[in-house]
Amino acid sequence: MLKPAAVGSFVMLGLLHMQFADAAELYRYADDKGVVVLDRQGVPPQHIGKGYEVLNEQGRVVRVVPPAPSPEEMKRMLQEKARANSDAQLLRLYTGVEDVERAKARKLAELESVIGVTQGNLQSLRTQQANLQSQAADHERAGRKVPEHLLAQIENLKKEQASLQRNIERYRQVREQADASFTADRDRLQELHGRMQR
Repeated sequence: MLKPAAVGSFVMLGLLHMQFADAAELYRYADDKGVVVLDRQGVPPQHIGKGYEVLNEQGRVVRVVPPAPSPEEMKRMLQEKARANSDAQLLRLYTGVEDVERAKARKLAELESVIGVTQGNLQSLRTQQANLQSQAADHERAGRKVPEHLLAQIENLKKEQASLQRNIERYRQVREQADASFTADRDRLQELHGRMQR
């Protein structure tokens, strides 16, 4: 059995060996001119992104640090990650294609309802405007000046109608986008389920 002093010596030797092992590491990298450099101090910051190798005291490669990805590679990696996240979310949301179809039908019906209500409001404003214009025409036929408040009301109704018309167009665009989005989700889900069944 080893004495405590001997155990302490072994521990110290082990630590010294680890320090010398670290100190004996060499870093191999290419400089700006493409010349391969061996350095005990490490890799200068401007060369780290190009990748390098760590060698032990026997000259064997013990670790390879690959070069940093190019902007194009980084963009592709980010796109792949975003696609994987999107796929995972799609699989969490829907158990099958039928779920997508039901969600699509609900969303499109909801948007159709909003468009219908807005069209109804637009028709109501048109009726109000027609009544006010009829009143304005009565004043003109009687040779009287059309009251300013009546003209202001007609103008306000025209502005409100233009706003509602813009809303209807926007809702229709949202409906088209929702239709396309659900269709894309359905197609992607079919593709993912097809892969899982192989």
